[in-house]
Amino acid sequence: MFVLYALLISVVFVLLSIINLKTFQLENYRIKNYLLKVLHLQFSFGRKTPLVCTNRIKRQFFCIFLLYFCIFLVFFAFIKDFWINFGLVILMFIFSSYVDAVSFLIMMPIEKLIKKNYIEKAKQRLSHCGCQVIAITGSFGKTTTKNILTQILKREFRVCASPRSFNTPMGICKTILENLKETDEFLILEFGARRVGEIDELCKITGVDYGIITPLGNCHLETFGSIENLENTKFELCEKAKNFVVFSGKSESSLKLFKKCPCKKFLVGSQDSFAYAKDVKVTSEGCSFTMILDDEEYQCKTQLLGEANVDNIIQASAMAYFLGMREEKIIEAIADLKPTPHRLEIIRGFANVIDDSYNSNLEGFKNALEVLKNFNARKIVVSPGIIELGYAQYDINKIAGCEVGNVADVFLIMNEINKDALTEGCISSKENKCQIIYAKSREEQKQILARIIKAGDVVLFENDLPDNIK
Repeated sequence: MFVLYALLISVVFVLLSIINLKTFQLENYRIKNYLLKVLHLQFSFGRKTPLVCTNRIKRQFFCIFLLYFCIFLVFFAFIKDFWINFGLVILMFIFSSYVDAVSFLIMMPIEKLIKKNYIEKAKQRLSHCGCQVIAITGSFGKTTTKNILTQILKREFRVCASPRSFNTPMGICKTILENLKETDEFLILEFGARRVGEIDELCKITGVDYGIITPLGNCHLETFGSIENLENTKFELCEKAKNFVVFSGKSESSLKLFKKCPCKKFLVGSQDSFAYAKDVKVTSEGCSFTMILDDEEYQCKTQLLGEANVDNIIQASAMAYFLGMREEKIIEAIADLKPTPHRLEIIRGFANVIDDSYNSNLEGFKNALEVLKNFNARKIVVSPGIIELGYAQYDINKIAGCEVGNVADVFLIMNEINKDALTEGCISSKENKCQIIYAKSREEQKQILARIIKAGDVVLFENDLPDNIK
């Protein structure tokens, strides 16, 4: 009978561990980060970012079940007093987050072996395909530049690209193993990093034939520690690229890397560089501009919003040109470009919505507000601000709040994390006419918007935070 009791209670504890597993997953499977959340009782409740039931999570569920089953089996087999067992079960419930952490540690060596095997399979698959790898990294515009380049190159080449924001070792390996075909000529990958050495790790997995460095800035400073560490990490791509690297001239840091890059390189985006845009006109319907490419002028139009997207187009067009694509095909592709979901994506209806919820940096925030300015309507901004900025977080969010105050009529501030900084910045704006409203949850946000929104309004959703950020 005690075996049955141990089994039933273990199942209950496994179900309760879903909250801990979700917190662990949202902290990128880092034990230290998870324990810090547990110590501060910051568990990841909510449905905004549900637990993704990956194979790793399924293995973790099984390990947690075995751990609890063994513990309760010992309790019930050797302790016959009901109240003592009841007290031990309550104690296990209180410390269940730490028991789950033990299961995470147990699985770590196994997960490392699985990861190593997965990477080796991806390497073998890539070597058999023989396609050329284009890697894109930077602080801003990686995913959008990747999607633009993919749409352009597909006009003349067979192309595979990592979906959505797959930019980690496992995400890239998944792309290679599940999406890459033997006939593909180019594999376009987005390389993400939060710590020194992570770009180098990705380069070792895939190799890099061509690279693109998008603008660099204050992103993930909490994990990088300094802008210098961020620059050194992105420079790891320059050291591994076999052929050449295309650099954005739109940031001081990317210009700095361009100057010291040891391989063949091209600078684009800045005045008088190899490729750049002039006479840029931004409206609520899209952009028109003159593209200078290898000293030739081309008139371009795109439905993509914002000047930052023009910069992304220039970088992608330059790479396509270097790879041998004809200019007229590049111009045709630019006219047909589709927006990247959740990145300055316009959704028209009763009220126009600008979905920029995947943005997480100050420059992108400013660019979205520039787009918002072009709408002749009441302007509502919904945002929790920007995170993972370490020592600079308060000051940067104060600047963001000030920028919102100069443009918006209503500022709906989400979550608590940047509330004070955004409020202070908004109040200090020159216009100082912006109404500030607070919402602690997505449900409360929906209720507020339903109450205040009117026909013809334009609503900018700027950044979104997972459930592990309050």
